[in-house]
Amino acid sequence: MEQQLNRPTWSRQIEFTLAGIGCAVGLGNVWRFPYLCYRSGGGAFLVPYLFMLVVLGIPLLYMELIVGQYTRRGPVHALAILCPLLKGVGMASVAISFIMCIYYNLVITWALYYLFSSFQTPLPWQSCNNTWNTPNCTSQATNSSYTSTASQEFFKLKMLEQTSGVEEAGEIRWELCLILLLGWTLIYFCIFKGVKSTGKVVYFTALFPYVVLIALLINNVQLPGALDGIKFFIVPQWDKLLSLEVWVNAAAQIFNSIGIGFGSLMAMSSYNSFNNNVLKDTLTIAILNSLTSILAGFVIFSALGYMSYLQGISVSDLAVDGPGLVFIVYPQAFSNMPVPQLWAVMFFFMLLCLGLDSEFAMVEVLVTSVMDQFYPSVIKIFKRKELFILAICSVAFLLGIPCVMQVGIYIFQLMDHYTAIVSIMFLAFFEIIAICWSYGVTRLSDNLEEMTGRRPNIFFRLCWLIIGPVLITFKPARYGDYVFPPWAQGVGWVIAMASIIWIPLGAIHTLWVLPGPFMQKMKLSITPYALKEIKSKMPYYERGGDGLPDIAVISSNFYLPEKLKTQTNL
Repeated sequence: MEQQLNRPTWSRQIEFTLAGIGCAVGLGNVWRFPYLCYRSGGGAFLVPYLFMLVVLGIPLLYMELIVGQYTRRGPVHALAILCPLLKGVGMASVAISFIMCIYYNLVITWALYYLFSSFQTPLPWQSCNNTWNTPNCTSQATNSSYTSTASQEFFKLKMLEQTSGVEEAGEIRWELCLILLLGWTLIYFCIFKGVKSTGKVVYFTALFPYVVLIALLINNVQLPGALDGIKFFIVPQWDKLLSLEVWVNAAAQIFNSIGIGFGSLMAMSSYNSFNNNVLKDTLTIAILNSLTSILAGFVIFSALGYMSYLQGISVSDLAVDGPGLVFIVYPQAFSNMPVPQLWAVMFFFMLLCLGLDSEFAMVEVLVTSVMDQFYPSVIKIFKRKELFILAICSVAFLLGIPCVMQVGIYIFQLMDHYTAIVSIMFLAFFEIIAICWSYGVTRLSDNLEEMTGRRPNIFFRLCWLIIGPVLITFKPARYGDYVFPPWAQGVGWVIAMASIIWIPLGAIHTLWVLPGPFMQKMKLSITPYALKEIKSKMPYYERGGDGLPDIAVISSNFYLPEKLKTQTNL
């Protein structure tokens, strides 16, 4: 494929690799992976997790990077080129990324709040002698339902001022609102120059978390009881492998952790050089992502072992919830460490770096896709790309304000469940259909050979054809013991449909504009690069001043390079 576009590329290929690692490695590695391990009985989770990495994570990531690098487009245009009928898959991935970047920045807000609070002496969650504490507060970890720890009350009563349920909205937490604005300001200045600025930032944000995790691990393994926690993490309870839920959780963790279906890595790979070794990037990103999860597991479980030692109970009896691993359990562990302020500052700054990396990728999906589609119009309206990115960040900030209300934690949990779990599974299934079944593994292999001189081996081809995101389990959204009422579940499905709806809408639009009887429309709609019969009606615009083409808004919404026109006899 010709490098027909004057498209910016990474200054160095290592910048894409680091950005990809930063995109894949996020907060889910620090709390979701250890939490699923804990809930699945420890080491038994590692067996299905590593199996899913090999047969699901690596092959599907490889597929997405090939598509992005070959088409040199974001997910919208890439999927339109490969399968016009399912061009809505690309639109859905952009919608998911935009919805996620709205509420995901709330986690960055929390990390900043804790980071600022970590400079106090003593730490505000270190004792129960604060105005927000209740008579049931205790400064030690507990599994009693009648008491709450100082760190639990700081998280729920001080930072969130949490209401009793989604029915009770409460007021805006202005402290969090200002910090949310600060978070979006950081995001903007990290990405406003595109891959040129993002590529420089990731040198630090992608590498610093490893420094902190290793430092925390060195400290934690010296604590009494740490070995018991590590044993719980690595020694399998083999009877747990008979549970289907453990295997489903392992597949879901691989899927969400690497970011398959979100369009982020596909968008970033579109800025690669055409002959880049995409397999090397795939293996580096996927394997480092999993190694980071395992490293975080050692860090978390050594801390849990220490907490079980302090409380005098087994590790399996600790009261642990998902988000609590980051914002409740670990702050509680800091309280009993030497120089707690130092460890708290390092840890929450690490969370900030992890969150920023993931947020970069989600915003970049939207920017790349809109610029690919509407470049001349965007520049005409905003004059400069930097102003367009500023507009996106501003809109996302305004839409995120409900998340910093007292009801915000429930909104966050609802949006996360119906976007990162429900929507992404639908999306990924249709992405497999579009790329591997409609466009075809043979064509995809040809594309890879054109770029690198090598075809994918039989293992990858079989995984693309047979292994896909088929382990889908829908559960009612909940936050701890709180189950959302039916009307809130309905709102959740509306949130999910905000992204899923683009898949059928894209298919309907393609079939509507194609000429001929229905069967002819169907045949044309699954023809890659093509729509031969409407070629004569396709408006063609001269290249813009910066070398980018003005994309015609037609049924397939893509620009056909001369080489592809020749290949398809258009």
